[in-house]
Amino acid sequence: MRYHPKSAMIFCAGRGTRMKALTETRPKPMIEVGGRPLVDHALDQLGDIPHRVANLHYLPDLLEKHLHSAGLETIFEEVLLETGGGLKNALPHFDSDAVFTMNTDAVWKGPLAAEILSDAWQPDKMDALLLIVPKSRTHAHLGTGDFDLAPDGQIRRGQSYIYTGMQILKTAPVAAVEDRHFSLNRVWEDMFAQGRIFGVEYNGHWCDVGHPEGIEIAETMLKGL
Repeated sequence: MRYHPKSAMIFCAGRGTRMKALTETRPKPMIEVGGRPLVDHALDQLGDIPHRVANLHYLPDLLEKHLHSAGLETIFEEVLLETGGGLKNALPHFDSDAVFTMNTDAVWKGPLAAEILSDAWQPDKMDALLLIVPKSRTHAHLGTGDFDLAPDGQIRRGQSYIYTGMQILKTAPVAAVEDRHFSLNRVWEDMFAQGRIFGVEYNGHWCDVGHPEGIEIAETMLKGL
């Protein structure tokens, strides 16, 4: 059986400004799609990963109560630290050398994301393994693309695949960054240079719900394509 992390970091601290009026009274992870909060759709994709930690910042009370009832640990950020800073701030809560990280503004239809990452994770040659999806199976995504995938599984900046917001990432490169506020893109850049960042394709469908129009599109996707 291949080793994979038993812990996950769920990013819940953002203000969700692209959601406009929908986030005036609730944080983005609590916006409902198909009658369920976005964060629950994300947590579903972690399967049986037992240890889950989420960072909070904007309108945290409702989200904190919801996540605690689901068995998650939460960390309140006084100021937004971005993805890299948020993970670095949470590292004392983890005792493993790699963790899953996950955004909460997407909805999935297909196999469990964590299982696909776990099956492909090879820590001897990878510092990060990103779950990516081809444009043909993305919905409501407004960008042009994020990565290209080489035959050996390495990724580079490109436009053929979209990053789903979920990955397995070693924690040491995050801990090594001296700054408090930084994006995980900064950590990835060093991995690109070292040939230690890989991708694996999600063979289901994925919908971006980072903007209001994505809600209806995601609900249509869940009902059937």
